[in-house]
Amino acid sequence: MALPIEDYALISDCHSAALVGLNGSIDWLCLPRYDSASMFGALLGDENHGRWLLAPADPNAIATRRYDGDTFVLSTLWTTSTGQVEVLDFMPHGDGRADLVRRVRGITGTMAMTQDLRIRFGYATTIPWVRQLKGESVRGLVAIAGPDAIVVRGPALRASDHRHESHFDVIAGETVDAQMTWYRSHREIPPAIDIDAAYRSTRAWWQSWASRCSHDGPLRAQVVRSLLVLRALTHERTGGIVAAATTSLPEQTGGTRNWDYRYVWLRDASLTLEVLLSHGYEVEAGDWRAWLLRAIAGDPSDVQIMYGLSGERYLPERELSSLPGYNGSSPVRVGNDAVNQFQSDVIGEVMVALHAARAAGVRETEFSWPLQRALMSFLEKNWRRADQGIWEVRGQAREFTHSRVMVWAAFDRAVRGIQECGLDGPLERWKTLRDEVRADIETRGFNENLGSYVQYYGSTEVDASLLVLPQVGFCAPTDPRMLGTVAAIEADLCRDGLLLRYRTTAGVDGLPPGEHPFLACSFWLVEQYATSGRIDDANILMNRLLGFVNDVGLLSEEYDVAGGHQAGNTPQALSHLALVRAADSIVAGLASPTRVLAG
Repeated sequence: MALPIEDYALISDCHSAALVGLNGSIDWLCLPRYDSASMFGALLGDENHGRWLLAPADPNAIATRRYDGDTFVLSTLWTTSTGQVEVLDFMPHGDGRADLVRRVRGITGTMAMTQDLRIRFGYATTIPWVRQLKGESVRGLVAIAGPDAIVVRGPALRASDHRHESHFDVIAGETVDAQMTWYRSHREIPPAIDIDAAYRSTRAWWQSWASRCSHDGPLRAQVVRSLLVLRALTHERTGGIVAAATTSLPEQTGGTRNWDYRYVWLRDASLTLEVLLSHGYEVEAGDWRAWLLRAIAGDPSDVQIMYGLSGERYLPERELSSLPGYNGSSPVRVGNDAVNQFQSDVIGEVMVALHAARAAGVRETEFSWPLQRALMSFLEKNWRRADQGIWEVRGQAREFTHSRVMVWAAFDRAVRGIQECGLDGPLERWKTLRDEVRADIETRGFNENLGSYVQYYGSTEVDASLLVLPQVGFCAPTDPRMLGTVAAIEADLCRDGLLLRYRTTAGVDGLPPGEHPFLACSFWLVEQYATSGRIDDANILMNRLLGFVNDVGLLSEEYDVAGGHQAGNTPQALSHLALVRAADSIVAGLASPTRVLAG
């Protein structure tokens, strides 16, 4: 059985990522990319679906852990009655390889350690052929199956019923290293790495990246960790930003809302770009824009809402029988059918992010503005189409208010690109369309009897995505219509002090009802409180939300308040970028002369 989601820590080399459990077991790892097939899949099953355990032999050992400064080098301090050891887990950055290092350092006394290695390539469909190499140039364990191969060096591993194990003692002052390298099976076995050098360079790289953060405020540590998470989910070679490191972690244990988030959503990536830009990371903005240009190049009518890390378009959703699911929550899915949906809001998110890049000094290229013009040309003809919306409902397409607001934002940023940045385009036509979309929203997306914007035209339901309206400049946070919407959201969507995305019992999404509060939505409410003068309410809710962060600063998609556990895929980019925005808004709110008492 997998651990609670909050018991996992992330390590990353900005090409892929692993989840390391509080018990010392690596239960999720896909190499060489985030979206590759798993080789350790115990997260979605049990130890027989692949894992690498390295921990004290004493089952009563106590573990405390932290990241080694502002890095993704994970330090776990193990304490038993016989001594203490520190285990450093990291994926070396910058060597162009797929390596994972586990370094054991004796602190006091003597510690008996154990390893349990179970390699299951291809989402646990394949047990590899394994052999020992003991030559002068290469020593270690080599495992091969089809295109995948790994070499594991360190304490000698012995075979035992389709797994390999070892037992060794570590004394104070001693260091024992284990390293694993993935490589393509038709290649030569890669040489061992210099672990001391890899540790120094990896630690220095992360620290240097984090030091560029421009945020100053009481929550700086949480902001920096969240920005680091966003960087850890960004593929270094392509610039693609995945929504999460995992697939199929359930929104509700035992439920069927289990989706694959290891792809690049234009929406999530655009929002990530805005957050990075606002904290001094212009280089990353340029990399992402280059990814975007490659991914969506071609006929704008073919633009998808999501892509693979290199811009792949074919991401068919399928269910796996080889993995039973997190604590039995099936099905396990690979790929995502949302790739085939029409979601008009994503063009708005892209245009908002690219305008923010211009404002930050990222210059347009000979291709970037023409591509944006092509997107706007498509939107001119299609903005009235019903869509599946921000939550990717699998029910009937509707005219979602949030989607129409993002259409308005797209035209607004296109207009501002001409007016503020001297770009060329049909200014008057876009201004007219911007006004037409606004009138449409105010007439059909607002219910006068409720005093609130609604989830979709003709509905009497609200949706937490309506909290985005002030964020994109559609209205002021203090606009009476917005304040009425906030009151309706508080009344209808608040559960245990947190926000649901929408009422799943209303049947809008075409799925069985039931999910937990969505963390990003609650952070959006913090931002709304802070920007509308309710700074005390913002601080109260923010402190509550920060209580759900795990011991190393990570958040998943949702939170099960009754059970006291994180839920959904992890770590979730949207949760972390919303945390950063909320913290920024509190800093701005504290500096504002207008404050309202906690409500």
